[in-house]
Amino acid sequence: MKKILLLLAVLSTTMSGCDKEYLNPSTASDVQVLTNADGLIAVCNGLQSRFTTGGALSPLYNTVAAGGLTTRELLIINQGNIEEFNVSLGAGNVTNINGVVRNLWTQCQLVRANADLVLANANNAADPGTRSGIVAYASIFRALAIGTLAQYFEQLPITTEANAPFVSRTVALQSAVTQLEAAATQLAQTPVSADFTNKIIGGINLPNTVQALIARYSLFAGDYDKAIAAAGRVDLTSRSVFNFDELARNPLFEVAFGNRNVFEPFDVNLGLTGALAPEAGDRRIPFYTRANPTATQNRGTGFYTASAAPIPVYVPGEMLLIRAEAYARKNDLANAVTELNRVRTSTAAATTAGSAAFPTAPPGANLGPYAGPITQEAILFDIYRNRQVELAFQGFRLEDNRRFGRPGAGTPGAERNRNFFPYPRSERENNTATPPDPVI
Repeated sequence: MKKILLLLAVLSTTMSGCDKEYLNPSTASDVQVLTNADGLIAVCNGLQSRFTTGGALSPLYNTVAAGGLTTRELLIINQGNIEEFNVSLGAGNVTNINGVVRNLWTQCQLVRANADLVLANANNAADPGTRSGIVAYASIFRALAIGTLAQYFEQLPITTEANAPFVSRTVALQSAVTQLEAAATQLAQTPVSADFTNKIIGGINLPNTVQALIARYSLFAGDYDKAIAAAGRVDLTSRSVFNFDELARNPLFEVAFGNRNVFEPFDVNLGLTGALAPEAGDRRIPFYTRANPTATQNRGTGFYTASAAPIPVYVPGEMLLIRAEAYARKNDLANAVTELNRVRTSTAAATTAGSAAFPTAPPGANLGPYAGPITQEAILFDIYRNRQVELAFQGFRLEDNRRFGRPGAGTPGAERNRNFFPYPRSERENNTATPPDPVI
């Protein structure tokens, strides 16, 4: 992972008010880094490094923690981890100085800002195929940064300037999708060069990932036709992963699932109760959890079983469930059930990325086809229940819980302890455009 280490020296480590220069002038100026293909590729590698590594600093860790701890998907083991513990308590315990909130905001904004710098200077890569790869890679991480923030904050800045204006989460998601669509067009016209492929961190399938993220964030933004089309363009037999090794370690294994000091799955049912509880015989449950962990084992498994275990950018079942949900919300119930059954009845084994020890998708559920009422409400309920299992510990549960209209914070039978997070104090103190915090 020499490329990752290189970029740790290139990217800055602080941000305040969305108005800082994000490339560290003590190591490399904008002119030095962004005026040639090698510099641009180096910054692209740094985007992945910042988003995925660094243990509890990384957005990848914090989105799993935030999404799981606010919805009883995850259980705090050691209350001494006060930042995560307060997220698990929710409500007013989550303040604007909370570390999970701060790290999500700051690190995602750094990724977004550096991706914007790459995109603004991509034409400095002379070779069209190399430029195509640079644009796609930066667009992917810009979308991941914006999409992650949109799951936890009602509004966010998507530009880098003094007192950067905030936009609604829907507008932010639409911005991410628009940039991804531009990248998809460029990839289709100009395939990625060997030079780019040889210099970029491996693991991410650019064309499929661009379409998968268009599908994901179009669904979140309520553009169901676009979500259906993009998810249908993803090759479900291919894989796209964040790769790790002993220097750049899987952050969920490193901080949580590799020990019993922070959090683990709430229980073998992923914290789901009553009608939401997983069905008997669902093969995804033993993939994601240990039924009888030893005293030293974390209950959680899945994609977080080793320091070098790859983490999927998306799993194939997500695309099927996106299509199922989008069809259901359009009241096309026949197509919704067809896509839902592709997930329910799948018997596929967990796939691997070079080693059987490192699965990159859960096994097929191996359940019977949907047999409930052919109503929009009932079908959406089963889609929601399957999302909670298929996409366990991937950071989606808070977003899903709101989108499916589940009981909200402060209401009887609440399934989440907050609706959105407060804005970090670092942003409020440096950006006069920061909106009021949500009540809960």
